Amino acid sequence: MLMTVVAFLVALGVLIAVHEYGHYRVAVACKVKVLRFSIGFGTALYRWKPRKQRPGQDTEFVIGAFPLGGYVKMLDEREGDVAPAERHRAFNTQPLRSRALIVAAGPVANLLLAILLYATVNWMGVQEPQPVLASPVPGSIAAQAGLHGGERVQSAALDGDTLQPVRSFEDLRWLLTRGALDGHDLRLVLARDGGQPAGEVLLPLSRLDAREADAQLMRKVGLVAPWSPPVLGDVMAGGAAERAGLRKGDFVLRLGNQAVGDAQNLRDLIRAQVRNGQGVPSTWEIERGGRRIQVLVTPDVVTADGQPAVGRISAYVGAPPAMLTVRYGPVDGLWKGAERTWEVSALSLRMMGRMVIGEASVKNLSGPLTIADYAGKSASLGLTQYLLFLALISVSLGVLNLLPLPVLDGGHLMYYLWEAVTGRSISEAWMERLQRGGVAVLLVMMSIALFNDVARLFG
Repeated sequence: MLMTVVAFLVALGVLIAVHEYGHYRVAVACKVKVLRFSIGFGTALYRWKPRKQRPGQDTEFVIGAFPLGGYVKMLDEREGDVAPAERHRAFNTQPLRSRALIVAAGPVANLLLAILLYATVNWMGVQEPQPVLASPVPGSIAAQAGLHGGERVQSAALDGDTLQPVRSFEDLRWLLTRGALDGHDLRLVLARDGGQPAGEVLLPLSRLDAREADAQLMRKVGLVAPWSPPVLGDVMAGGAAERAGLRKGDFVLRLGNQAVGDAQNLRDLIRAQVRNGQGVPSTWEIERGGRRIQVLVTPDVVTADGQPAVGRISAYVGAPPAMLTVRYGPVDGLWKGAERTWEVSALSLRMMGRMVIGEASVKNLSGPLTIADYAGKSASLGLTQYLLFLALISVSLGVLNLLPLPVLDGGHLMYYLWEAVTGRSISEAWMERLQRGGVAVLLVMMSIALFNDVARLFG
């Protein structure tokens, strides 16, 4: 719990500080006087003024008690009296281009941070599963396409794209996610152990109704995990595995009259051992200490979120998959970072657009509880996973702030677009109406996100 709180606060502090620093740095470059730079709202926990300020600046730096946000307060005639001698430093007196640059700098800073974070992970290198496929989920798109499990993916391409090397299972997972959410088919080029091509498979992902980006979506695709052997890991006390006498390290050869190919195949067979709401007993053939023995196993039955009942044995199924280190050089790492930032941004925008027109569920919205949960989980997995989490949230923050809602940076950019097209700024009356509407929309989005958080974590 403590790690979750600390990881969440660090993530918030970094992302908000970078966002507000973007506004602050460009405002200073445009010679606008910045009065306050605040991380957080409400009561000031700490404040200070640097002894050496930039020319024309007298900025107070503040850390507020409420951490969900921040702001940069600039000299502005609309917010208070401005001395005639300093009127040229007020934000509202600046040329349209300068005002637009200052407003856009916050989201751009978040996107640049994401590029740097992705690039840092690329330079450091990250341990990822090899692109070897587990047995596909029965009846899934992958199973219908003829995949059996054990195939190595050499390269892949979505509709209209050129083939690109698949270096790890995470590369493949990203392509599967993009294809499923965008409705694009995915072509896989398979390889033998020696690296020679072994044929192609087309996954018709365009057939999916991908309204929700969740685990069930990946089960419909059928490729939910990399290949790993059907070995049992830790066995939970009191569970079906312990009651049957199964032990950590048991290698499962057969379940009933069906041969077990890999860990994913074993998991699917266990899930299917349910009839009329009861676990179905089956004889397992396992290898233990060089001997083959048979064990009668009756799985427990669990249900969740209205899904069909499935079998569970309360033991970890599968050994860690074969891993490799994915690392890029200075230029390639930076380019891949920019490429991933662009792809995540575009995918986020498309998902938001689909939610607006009803083609995607609002259940995809996440709020602070889910973010905090993911922050803690990623931090517990190590530095690289935490950096990847920060990069993803930084992209989301940048994209969100560019939406054309009046209370966000994107809304102010829309005001400036109107001013550029018509030659006159939006009236104070209209701006007030739009601000109220923007606040209402934002509150609705936040309420939905918080409801989804509670449903995910406690439902």
